[in-house]
Amino acid sequence: MRAMDSDTLTPPRLCVAALYRFARFDDPLALKAPLDAVCRENGIRGTLLLAQEGINGTIAGSRSGIEAVLGHVRSLPGCVDVDVKYSEAVQMPFHRMKVRIKREIVTMGEEGIDPQASVGTYVEPEDWNTLISDPDTIVIDTRNDYEVAVGTFAGAVDPETRSFRDFPAWFRQERETLLADGKTKVAMFCTGGIRCEKSTAFLKQEGVEEVYHLKGGILKYLETVPQEQSLWRGECFVFDQRVTIGHGLSQGSYGLCHACRRPVSDEDRVSSLYEEGVSCPACHGERTDEQRATYRERHRQETLAAMRGEAHVGAAYPKREGGAAD
Repeated sequence: MRAMDSDTLTPPRLCVAALYRFARFDDPLALKAPLDAVCRENGIRGTLLLAQEGINGTIAGSRSGIEAVLGHVRSLPGCVDVDVKYSEAVQMPFHRMKVRIKREIVTMGEEGIDPQASVGTYVEPEDWNTLISDPDTIVIDTRNDYEVAVGTFAGAVDPETRSFRDFPAWFRQERETLLADGKTKVAMFCTGGIRCEKSTAFLKQEGVEEVYHLKGGILKYLETVPQEQSLWRGECFVFDQRVTIGHGLSQGSYGLCHACRRPVSDEDRVSSLYEEGVSCPACHGERTDEQRATYRERHRQETLAAMRGEAHVGAAYPKREGGAAD
């Protein structure tokens, strides 16, 4: 991480770690308090999800604090090789630290899906372009509609799903069309890799033999593949206050609608349906006047708190699916 520059007084950047690991936790609840404690002792904020199938989350703080937490995570059963992707943030992207117990660390809602038993073939970022440029490969974006709208790989199929729970039904409905015309390979990708662990395991269970997924997800691709060689178009939505990132994991151009948690573009901001902290063109018709009045009051309280130099972390806004590492 960058140190303080005595000449420019540039503050050190915060370390952001997106992590997940499918592992077998017999008693996730017993792991919660010790994990929460090590995070708080080291000044770490973010969200970590624990379930019987493993751990998933994104956290931020000092590099030393992050490494202390990761040391604890690696001591958990089956987590020595936890997958971690690092990036940086100028400001803390999370309000608080949360460790939560869930049924799944990424919710698909399909019984019997076990990425530890069967999963697709990992493809390194530097080999991804060759695979998805193969005419025999069908490329599927496993993320939700609002994420795909911000950016995706050239030629990728958009399932137009509102939730990852919708993916199995979509694939079963579209399978014959997707695999028509001699298509024999399915390549899938997501933000950090975790949704693809489940989606490729699901396709294998459905009898699809040649299934591939981008190792490390879009984040690793944007970090390692030079922009001039990239097949990525647009920006990548991330589930924290950075909102979107670009090549080299640089800060993106989108803001966040705090009513619906969707990304907001410059064009959205000039719409008559956009009101900061209250609504955007995507969600204006989904909310009632009463709900918007509640959001408006919260935004007013946040503004007053900011003027006093305080953090306002009152009642949470509605969440979007996926908000940990992926």
